[in-house]
Amino acid sequence: MTETTVSAQPSTGRAIAVLVFGAMVIGVGPILVRFAEAGPVSAGFWRLTFALPLLILMTARTPGAFGAPPRAALLAGLFFALDLGFWHSGIALTSVANATVLSNLTPVVVTAFAWIFLKQKPRSLFLVAVAVAVTGTAFMAIGRGGNPGPNPGLGDALSTITALWYACYFLAITAARKNSSAPRVMLWSTLVGAPLMLLAALAMGEQILPHSAKGWAAVVGLGLMHVAGQGSIAWALGRLPAATASVTVLVQPVVAGLLGWWLFAETMGPLQALGCILALGGVVLAQRATTPTKA
Repeated sequence: MTETTVSAQPSTGRAIAVLVFGAMVIGVGPILVRFAEAGPVSAGFWRLTFALPLLILMTARTPGAFGAPPRAALLAGLFFALDLGFWHSGIALTSVANATVLSNLTPVVVTAFAWIFLKQKPRSLFLVAVAVAVTGTAFMAIGRGGNPGPNPGLGDALSTITALWYACYFLAITAARKNSSAPRVMLWSTLVGAPLMLLAALAMGEQILPHSAKGWAAVVGLGLMHVAGQGSIAWALGRLPAATASVTVLVQPVVAGLLGWWLFAETMGPLQALGCILALGGVVLAQRATTPTKA
């Protein structure tokens, strides 16, 4: 019996709890990128590289795990490399809150795709949840406080494009998880993404190696965060609709915004605080409409 067998499915509540945990862990990512002392794309390469040993150990526990890779997992690796490259570059140019908020406009793309192509018609309450959550993230971006970054306009643009790649990654992981375990999907997507990010970093002439022990600790932390955070998200995507999961991970920009305010003096004004409340409120509403109906 495989991990994805229906009888082995845990409760939806457990899957949502794991998803929220993964989103909170990923929220630490922008902070570690700032501390990495390497180029933004290089930081993404180290993130995937240091995740590989753990993913190999986790995957080895599954019989037949190292067979032919799922095609959807390979696509997920490509999309995740694009996601990290654009997002980490955005983090370097704009505020942590903005980079994380704008890159998480994914629910709009995922919900539209699931509705149009997968015939998963969402409930009216779910559409309201998406609207509330996205409005909250927009407020967080508009209400920019102090220390906005060296080039906030370009950083915001790169972060917004990231939402498209993240949506494609979500859909690819969801497809791969239908027939493969989460560690196996994560392993193959990471094996694809790591060399692509290294090639991109070299082509852009980035600083590859961190300068100090602090920088190395940051990139090792990124690898651990990737396994715990994205691994939890991949596990939950095998048990939840992609649209529901994409709304739930909006917990991530709230965590990143609070950490950016605490560590980098990125002031969180009243509008951003309201945005945090709306984003979290949208997540709660999404859980009340977690099961889509068929068209």
